[in-house]
Amino acid sequence: MPVGSPSDGSIPLARPSVSANAKARVQKVLDSSRLSRGPYLERFEEKMADRCGTRHAVAVSSGTAALHCIVRALDLEPGAEVLTPPFSFVASTNVLLYEALTPTFVDIDPHTYNIDVERIEEQITSRTEAILAVDVFGLPANWPALTQLADTHDLSLIDDSCEALGATIADRPLGAWGDAASFGFYPNKQITTGEGGCITTDRDDLARICRSLRNQGRSDDGQMRHPRLGYNYRLDELSAALGCAQLDRLDEMLDQRAAVADAYWDALAPLADDLHRPSASTSDGTRSWFVYVVRLRDHFDERDRDRVMEHLQSNGIGCAPYFPSIHLQPYHRDRLGHTPGDFPVCEHVSDRTLALPFFGTLSADEITQVAHALKDALSSL
Repeated sequence: MPVGSPSDGSIPLARPSVSANAKARVQKVLDSSRLSRGPYLERFEEKMADRCGTRHAVAVSSGTAALHCIVRALDLEPGAEVLTPPFSFVASTNVLLYEALTPTFVDIDPHTYNIDVERIEEQITSRTEAILAVDVFGLPANWPALTQLADTHDLSLIDDSCEALGATIADRPLGAWGDAASFGFYPNKQITTGEGGCITTDRDDLARICRSLRNQGRSDDGQMRHPRLGYNYRLDELSAALGCAQLDRLDEMLDQRAAVADAYWDALAPLADDLHRPSASTSDGTRSWFVYVVRLRDHFDERDRDRVMEHLQSNGIGCAPYFPSIHLQPYHRDRLGHTPGDFPVCEHVSDRTLALPFFGTLSADEITQVAHALKDALSSL
């Protein structure tokens, strides 16, 4: 959805933070003769690999492209089942359908909104080949437990960490878990390249294949040879330059976002009887703040949530339902045959969650304005 800086006094859902240094780097690329596959791309990949503690990073044109390359590079059998949560951005399921795989949904934990690891084993069959878990809203999934399950059942393990750059669990950064991880850099993310994404992995074979896939399946020997079907998923040099500048400020921007989340926690405390506020951590994991999503308590329903959103929007406050259940999206419902009630925890959460304005430069006055509008909306139900 659009993000930016409106001039009418309204508060957008998200707003990127782009420094003068970042603009200068992009201008430097524009002034050069190298607009694609240049030194900034290599530098950005080195910075991402260093940040995630992996041997390789492969930058691509979007988080979806990153996840698609990983799924394709794993060479799973057509029709194979991949266990994944129904509470996510729709791309985490779409990439499986691109490759004629079968998304097998596993319901979510009602507190973290991540895949419920206690439900995974009962869903594993002889056709299961992988687990694709999502770090929802920047909160790490239970990667130690997921790793044990994948090892026990000889499954590939994929981390959709598109919302969680900078998060950690068990003192290990996201990006370093599983066979490979994907990141996305849309303007509402922790860092942005405009559009863009990245794959991180310790596996030499996956990195090599993903580099080929992003460049039309081309070989890495410098020749015009294409040993596999590939895609135009390259990240341009302008985007890579912006990404380098953004990564230099990652810790600063994460701290800013965490401070905004802390301020929201205090501002919304008087509404605790009516809504759940998101926590900053789990028992051994630390969130990287992507969005600020609140959930109405159980005495409200989806219609109430929608009325709250209408009230906020009518007062110039950006908000959105995060996330609609994937299995009930029109296309996926028709194709996969799901019906309401199939994943009750996901559906219960989806009906009551909404994202509030969230970005590092959100002011104290703006947070107060959001809190007051939210209080007015809830009191009118």
